[in-house]
Amino acid sequence: MSVKKERQRVVILGAAGRDFHNFNQVYRQNPDAEVVAFTATQISGISGRRYPPSLAGPLYPQGIPILPQSELSALCREQRVDQVILAYSDISHLAVMGLASQVLALGADFVLLGPEKTYLDSPIPVIAVSAVRTGCGKSQTSRWLSQYLQRLGLRVGALRHPMPYGDLERQAVQCFASLEDLTAAACTVEEREEYEPYLAAGNRVYAGVDYKAILARAAGENDVILWDGGNNDFPFIRPDLHLVLVDPLRPGDESLYHPGETVLRMADIVIIPKVDSADPEAVATLTQNIAALNPAAPIIQGLSPIQLEQAESVRGKKVLVIEDGPTTTHGGMGYGAGYVAALRAGAREIVDPRPWATPAIAEVYQAYPHLETVLPAMGYSPEQLAALAETINRVEADLAVSGTPSNLGALIQVNKPILRARYEFAEAHPPALESALRAFLQRVNLLKNP
Repeated sequence: MSVKKERQRVVILGAAGRDFHNFNQVYRQNPDAEVVAFTATQISGISGRRYPPSLAGPLYPQGIPILPQSELSALCREQRVDQVILAYSDISHLAVMGLASQVLALGADFVLLGPEKTYLDSPIPVIAVSAVRTGCGKSQTSRWLSQYLQRLGLRVGALRHPMPYGDLERQAVQCFASLEDLTAAACTVEEREEYEPYLAAGNRVYAGVDYKAILARAAGENDVILWDGGNNDFPFIRPDLHLVLVDPLRPGDESLYHPGETVLRMADIVIIPKVDSADPEAVATLTQNIAALNPAAPIIQGLSPIQLEQAESVRGKKVLVIEDGPTTTHGGMGYGAGYVAALRAGAREIVDPRPWATPAIAEVYQAYPHLETVLPAMGYSPEQLAALAETINRVEADLAVSGTPSNLGALIQVNKPILRARYEFAEAHPPALESALRAFLQRVNLLKNP
């Protein structure tokens, strides 16, 4: 008589992105495994939901709970968990092993799923942009790539790493072609930071939860897929050309974070942006570190000039600096384009926003104590966005300089001007990225005028 095999009981640790994709690819139709819960971290307000039955599939008629990662130990004990899957990014190697030790001590396996188990294959060519840390410059590089590809007459589908922080069922497959689409979908500030520049360039942006369906739609409407990765994660879609950015302002980080070191070792081409503002010795050290980890990959240097609107109005003023949220929180950067732009424009004082922070924003400073002189643009929920607006209004400053790519002034009512600053990618000389891109496009038969 055969004995029915018990399903492996699995918990997936995530942050509303890689975790759902790993489930969809590996566990949704797997009769030998039962995902008893997701856990959530890094992003506020994303736990306490359920992965809905419509996305989870027939093996999960009740859906799957999403719980805080702080409940992991109790969850493993109560649910007799066999495996814990780490499925989020920009986490230090030390923190990864801390989680592994916690899980192993509970008697469960600690598992990392690799690219081959989680890739989707695209019917059209894919250019992927990844990075070794949040805030290296993926967005500016992806914008440059999308504009370059468009000038060649190609239809570019920008697939963004997921940010489904709201109704997961409603966000299963998203396509944005206008700012009105973002408003209709109630996109957060963090989503707008990534989507708005593409829309301004005339691209469509695809995102959501179910990337098999998302890819199918994007591939049917475009000539080439541009995968714009999140944090330092490796791509969901198998790339035909994989570009990986490193940060000369944080040399050494390329081998200290998961899965940033992985993507560096995977890279077809490594890009060092910001060389116009980085210490030449840091660039030289970084170049040596890249060669040690991925000696076969060509290294391309790029510039990252900062553009600040109405720069002349900043001179001699007290300035509040607002920076991109993910870059300055779990990305670990103490400042970004806004801070640099305000100093270069002659600000008399960069105002410390912490004394004026509302309780919700004060919690962010407590969680990320490296932040001292900038205000992270937190807006993962309407309540948090309102707290951000109130903090901006409280701060005693003449004006604000914002380094976030989203147009905050169009989203919130504030009592002071907000001037926008941002990095843009520019080729160094000679233009090596353009040459590499043209060679790739010719190889995949997308270059119409060689």
